[in-house]
Amino acid sequence: MSIIIGLDAFGSDSAPFPEVEGAIIAIRESLCDKIILYGDETILSKELGKYFYDKERIEIVHCTDRITMNDKPAMIARRKKDSSLVRVVQACHDKEIGAAVSAGNTGAVMAASLFVYGRIKNVLRPAIATMFPTIKGVELLLDVGANADCNQENLIQFAELGSLYSHCFFGIEKPALGLINIGEESTKGNELYKSVNKALSEREDLNFYGNIEGKDLLKGVVDVVICDGFTGNIVLKTVEGAAISIFKILKEQFNADWISKLGALLSYPAFAFLKKKIDHREYGGALLVGLNGLSLIAHGSSDAVSIKNAIRMAVKMVKSNFIEHAKEYYER
Repeated sequence: MSIIIGLDAFGSDSAPFPEVEGAIIAIRESLCDKIILYGDETILSKELGKYFYDKERIEIVHCTDRITMNDKPAMIARRKKDSSLVRVVQACHDKEIGAAVSAGNTGAVMAASLFVYGRIKNVLRPAIATMFPTIKGVELLLDVGANADCNQENLIQFAELGSLYSHCFFGIEKPALGLINIGEESTKGNELYKSVNKALSEREDLNFYGNIEGKDLLKGVVDVVICDGFTGNIVLKTVEGAAISIFKILKEQFNADWISKLGALLSYPAFAFLKKKIDHREYGGALLVGLNGLSLIAHGSSDAVSIKNAIRMAVKMVKSNFIEHAKEYYER
């Protein structure tokens, strides 16, 4: 099966430079058969001209518009139909590409994807699912921002979608599901989370571990962590910010004197490994789950490595047939 990935070339903060270089690296590493860049043809052609690559495997689709931070997400799909974001999502809907990747505004990508793809039948709300590094490996966290307010059925569906994602992407037969809460006991939390805990505990088809606290997130005790988008977004950004702050403090301390610099030199392999393990660039992007198409959102500050890894992740999702499995599950 030939796999073609579409890339919104004007999504990131530094667009289109990371997108073009990331696409070049992805093709050189043969992550997919072809990449289509969506955006201003003149600018993209000039940037591509700086590289040596297989011209048969990277194509440009000219778009006359792009999404800005001032655009209202709800209006994008209707008013900016020729923007690079809407065009790449539409191409995925039309089966011209296998998946759409964008490092653009999360709300814009979410709105465009929901408008063009629509939800999978019987799915109430789509969610944003992201990879979360742990001591044991990687776990899935959802929702991380699509739904600030949720009811019981929304969170139960996030558990179902997360379980399907983990099964399709990682090959885990029955992924362990954890509900993030203020305590491990089933009686802890607000009325919503207590009711969700009870409902998931009664589901024989789901491998529900129970409540997990914030201190357990990085331990990797479960495969999938379930929460509302408000909580998930705070958790994600808090951990990202903590990691950046810790490395900044360590860097300052290592430069304090010659003894510290010597210690830093000797410790470099260990710290390089740790930095790579918790680097969000390694995980590419977050997948919108619950929709009739594949859209991956990369970080706005993505560099070429992050874009390349988002493409790698998109290819793996195409191969996993996640959408087909999700449709079958909810139709059943």
